[in-house]
Amino acid sequence: MIELTVNGTKHRVDVVPEMPLLWVLRDELGITSPKYGCGVAQCGACTVQIDGMAVRSCQAHIGEIAGKSVVTLEGLEKRDEHPVVQAWLEHQVPQCGYCQTGQIMQAISLLNLVAKPTDKDINEVMSGNLCRCGTYPRIRAAIHAAVKKMAEK
Repeated sequence: MIELTVNGTKHRVDVVPEMPLLWVLRDELGITSPKYGCGVAQCGACTVQIDGMAVRSCQAHIGEIAGKSVVTLEGLEKRDEHPVVQAWLEHQVPQCGYCQTGQIMQAISLLNLVAKPTDKDINEVMSGNLCRCGTYPRIRAAIHAAVKKMAEK
């Protein structure tokens, strides 16, 4: 049995240590916000936070993260009030929506590390999260708006 905390709840899963976290989240725990995109950590659709850092869950083996804390979009504290989520909606970032949970989790991780990111910072950190709809200008604008919202609180 492998133990981990997901969205504040402790879980024990009976899986092989090599199983990707993405499959544990989706198939064992029923958490569906992280999406399968490429399976090789190149698209970012499966991005979650492990101990506060953005990680591609398709390549994180469950055995390597035993005992750590995982947060998905479902586990964001006061999700609907979160400045990044609010900015995402206000800037109408999602089109098809498939990549958006990974984009949001990556953006939150960025803002946890860099309080006032420049366009260059945003482009660099967000470059690993692909959006087939091409909403990159809205993503960048939403991140800047989230910075302002966070400063107001």
